[in-house]
Amino acid sequence: MAKKAHSHAVFPAPDHDHGRCASDAIAHAEAVCTARKERLTPIRRQVLEALLERHQPLGAYELIDRLAEDGARPAPITIYRALDFLREQGFVHRIESRNAFVACGHNHDSGDPVVFLICEKCGAVGEAASATVAETIRTASRAVGFTPKTPVIEIFGTCAHCSAN
Repeated sequence: MAKKAHSHAVFPAPDHDHGRCASDAIAHAEAVCTARKERLTPIRRQVLEALLERHQPLGAYELIDRLAEDGARPAPITIYRALDFLREQGFVHRIESRNAFVACGHNHDSGDPVVFLICEKCGAVGEAASATVAETIRTASRAVGFTPKTPVIEIFGTCAHCSAN
């Protein structure tokens, strides 16, 4: 029996409404930028849109190639600056093991620990937010006097969609 997908599924169903998923994320980014008096400039928006095209991480040079398809080839520093801004705002995360970036599919505090579930078969990245994991990391860190800077956990395996096939 198939599990029913909901709007915040860790791995969206292959047949989910991706256009709506991406437009909701852009609308959220615009609203957050307006509230914070920040600018979602055209290049920042283009980088975010490119990352929202799929639920898979892209490296900076892959982003450059994607954006060059629609016009002039942006300079690497331009892409890295846009990525820095998007990361600071919590719209994008860096997948450390892949040296790549993925759009954030959840609205959470940028300081919250993030657990990435990375499918080794299809390359999809799921973002699992967990208050329990966050509290466990905070408690364990405090117990040894450690303050985590980038609380990111990456777990590799097989997503439910690939396991079913």
